[in-house]
Amino acid sequence: MFRFLHRKANRWLLLLAAVDMVLLGFSLNAAMFLRYFSHPDDFAKFSRHMPERSLAFAVIMLLAMVALGHYQSHMRTSWFGVLARQCVGFVLGGVGVFIMYYLLPQAYVGRGVLTIALLLAFGLMMGFRLIFLRLVDAVVFQRRVLILGAGNRASQIQTRMRRHADRIGFNVLGFVQGEGEAVQVRPECLVTPEGPLVNWALQRQVDEIVVGVDDRRGGLPMRDLLECRQNGIDVTDLATFFERESGRVQLSLTDPSWLVYSSGFDTTPLRRFSKRCSDLLIAILVLSLTWPLMLLVALAIRIESGSGQPILYRQERVGARGKPFQLIKFRSMRTDAELDGIARWANKDDDRVTRVGRFTRKVRLDELPQLWNVLKGEMSFIGPRPERPQFVTDLGQKIRYYDLRHCLKPGLAGWAQLRYPYGASEADAEEKLKYDLYYVKNHNLLFDLLILFQTVEVVLFRRGAR
Repeated sequence: MFRFLHRKANRWLLLLAAVDMVLLGFSLNAAMFLRYFSHPDDFAKFSRHMPERSLAFAVIMLLAMVALGHYQSHMRTSWFGVLARQCVGFVLGGVGVFIMYYLLPQAYVGRGVLTIALLLAFGLMMGFRLIFLRLVDAVVFQRRVLILGAGNRASQIQTRMRRHADRIGFNVLGFVQGEGEAVQVRPECLVTPEGPLVNWALQRQVDEIVVGVDDRRGGLPMRDLLECRQNGIDVTDLATFFERESGRVQLSLTDPSWLVYSSGFDTTPLRRFSKRCSDLLIAILVLSLTWPLMLLVALAIRIESGSGQPILYRQERVGARGKPFQLIKFRSMRTDAELDGIARWANKDDDRVTRVGRFTRKVRLDELPQLWNVLKGEMSFIGPRPERPQFVTDLGQKIRYYDLRHCLKPGLAGWAQLRYPYGASEADAEEKLKYDLYYVKNHNLLFDLLILFQTVEVVLFRRGAR
């Protein structure tokens, strides 16, 4: 506990959690007052044991936020990212509160009070967090990282993660040249620890040592690294570090053994069952909300194209384990778009796109019929984007690990669609594969919910469509 408090970032995060705890407890008390302030007798009746009820409510909601990584030391300061994470946390916390009320009926405060409390707490916590992130220097929350290596592999941190947005979560203190290694990082970034590595790292409050030497055979100071681990300093290989900080798998650093031995790839029956249940629930919900829009789109296509022209468009795509299926979309291109039978990438301002199609593709309305593919079990709501067989055959021969994206059902929305613009070339396909592999390795129900929330931003701001 005391070692935890030695780090400045952890002290700030503890303060943030304490304030959130107070705001949650205050919200429940304020909700009780707002609900019954005009009825003093009811207020006296229902406000008994409020300190205990407030504590239980605050603890459960706080635990939900912790489970969502709301108090991690390398915080992302994007307002929409904070909003999405807090939304999912409140959904999870609300479920936990309902379970508590079922197990402890004495803690029940009423649906009206709980609804007011959740809305009030959400607003207060969101407002305080945004103010907090503006007032507190973001560097405080960055992990202090030492790179063990200064050659070709280690230099990719400088070449592949140059932007400030790429380094929000960490601060590189320097690179340590490996034995017999040709230096390929900037000379001013080199450091030479004097004395035992663990002492040097502790003096400079290093949080993590990333192993990125070009040749590990006999060139790693294993005793020093073990001492660092024993003193609370994380030791991470370069591929795992890239994956965690960039949200993608860096293919140039990846070999089959790392993929085999690394964590992730959860395909247990329980995970498949939970994903299928969530797919059905979300698809039915979206269908119930968007069916009027679907009717309007169908009508617009019919008016523009005339009678006798198809409204829906069916196209063969590759699904889970390479099995083909017929994907359904609203037709957004001319009927002669591929009259010669040759598959082509969609280009920016593609002249094959109709006037109605240009609008529906921008706001993703053309993809709503794919809800039928989700209901049939051919697609998932969240997953890698399905590609055409011709592209899959070609890309599978040219891009390493491309077939791994087919170990899951393809998705209507996905991590790659959020993090990378529309792909229209082999180079784009390789970049998107890095994000697809990250999702394949790390997918879970909470990650799916976060992607779903952030997909709303993509649709609202019309990012990445063609």
